[in-house]
Parts: sequence; C-alpha cells; structure tokens
Amino acid sequence: MPTRVLIADDSPSVRNAVRKILQKQLNVDVCAMAENGLDAIEKAKALRPDVIVLDLKMPGISGVEVAGILMKELPHARTILFTLYAETISGSTASVLGMPVISKTDGLGKLVETVRSFLASATKRRSLLSDSGAA
Repeated sequence: MPTRVLIADDSPSVRNAVRKILQKQLNVDVCAMAENGLDAIEKAKALRPDVIVLDLKMPGISGVEVAGILMKELPHARTILFTLYAETISGSTASVLGMPVISKTDGLGKLVETVRSFLASATKRRSLLSDSGAA
C-alpha cells in the first residue's frame, strides 16, 4: 500500500511539481493538495495522510500553525515544512514541532530524500512490530 501524501502550498506550480516528483521518484499516493492552511487541515483530517508537506507562508494560517494543529489531530503523520523562508524558522521551533524544515532553494531532491527517509523508517517500524508480534 503506497504512502499517502498531502501537499499544501499556495502556489499551484509548486504543488504540481512536488506531486510529480514524489510520484515519479517514490511509491506514494498524493491523496490531496491544498492551497491554504485551513484547506490543509480539513483535507488532512478527512483523508489521514501518512506524510504532510507544508509551505510556511500560506493564506489564512501558517504552515507552522497547521503543523501544530495536525500533530495533535494526526500524531501518526510525518510533517515537513518546505519553504522559501527556512532561515526565518528558528531551529527551536522546528525541533519543538519535531519536523524537518527544507528550503525550496535546496530543490526537490532534498524533499524526496526526506520523504524517502520517512518511508524507510516506517518500513523498519512495521518490520519491528511484526517481528515482536511473532515472538
């Protein structure tokens, strides 16, 4: 079963580029795309994605605020802030929220690498759980 991903960014071209690269490079299902923070929250609650890619600055509420809300509502979901403004986020904010912050200037490759590491850790976790259940 492919990993379900929600992409939230106010730029349609960024949303589409992220969707295309994730689907091409990884076995993921982009279950939804959102154009603002409120839309992201609504779709995430309804669709329960495994990974959420959030822009920092979106109309309505910011990606950090969205992440805080969704971490309470969907604690299983892994969240990534993908933003042009990575330098404006303090390391403490990102570490408190427990999510990586990737600069869009680093390119889509860094985003793919981060999602790939999420997939690897989820696979390892499932394997450990199934091994412990067999014992």
